[in-house]
Amino acid sequence: QVQLVESGGGLVQSGGSLRLSCAASGFTLRTYGMRWYRQAPGKERELVAGIGSSGTGTIYIGSMKGRFTISRYNANNTVYLKMNSLKPEDTAVYYCNARYMQSTYWGQGTHVTVSS
Repeated sequence: QVQLVESGGGLVQSGGSLRLSCAASGFTLRTYGMRWYRQAPGKERELVAGIGSSGTGTIYIGSMKGRFTISRYNANNTVYLKMNSLKPEDTAVYYCNARYMQSTYWGQGTHVTVSS
């Protein structure tokens, strides 16, 4: 069964850090481009960061630049999102996404709450 499972979310104070993980099962991540998205209450899902299949080539969107780092460890079939200097506006459900040609998979999401 193909699955992406996110973990590492939780409650953190403003200025704190979290590292999210996205573990794949049922398929091999190494050929997939990976992205993290987030969806805040009442808002549309938005792209946070992306990384190419080989680990080179990363993109970050907006205010995430300089605070978030996406990485991948293909040997473990896992992608990470390290989030530093968290702000209350980073509160959202964070989803990982795997994409290769016509195939795309989503995880179920992990909740991140940043208190002020």
